[in-house]
Amino acid sequence: MTTVLKFIHLGAIAIWSGGLIALPFLFGQRRGLTATTDLDRLHRITRLVYVELTSPAAFVAIASGTALIFLQATFVEWFSAKMVLVGIMAMLHVAAGLVMHQLFSPDGHFSRFSETVLSIAYVVVIVAIIWVVLAKPHIDSNLFAPHLFEPGGLGRWLHQSFGETRIPTP
Repeated sequence: MTTVLKFIHLGAIAIWSGGLIALPFLFGQRRGLTATTDLDRLHRITRLVYVELTSPAAFVAIASGTALIFLQATFVEWFSAKMVLVGIMAMLHVAAGLVMHQLFSPDGHFSRFSETVLSIAYVVVIVAIIWVVLAKPHIDSNLFAPHLFEPGGLGRWLHQSFGETRIPTP
């Protein structure tokens, strides 16, 4: 079961990543389009990539990854770093949806600078995730948050960092 789930997870990640990398290029095609038929065609293609391919792949990747967490009991620091990067990737995914929403309005535009920045952001996050997963770097959480990975450690760390210093005992 774990092997099948890993294949599903990797396939979904590949589709999600590929779609995110393709979207800024598609957004950039908006420059210079004034003909209604060309604009409509680009809008349909962009929505296909975002709504029908990339978003479902993101859902499957996150759902299968969540299932794998519980099947493999992966609770180490490098994995926490990976989850932060996946969160950033999900936020960039939402950013693409917001760009697409305004892009096809009558006065919508997407500059070369925006295309470059969004493309670089996607590639950097995707490469960082791949690197963390393959390298599994040793990250000593005791250097920045001692006892964080102990039961109740996150709550104690949050209270010490941002709230009262005394934790009520049950």
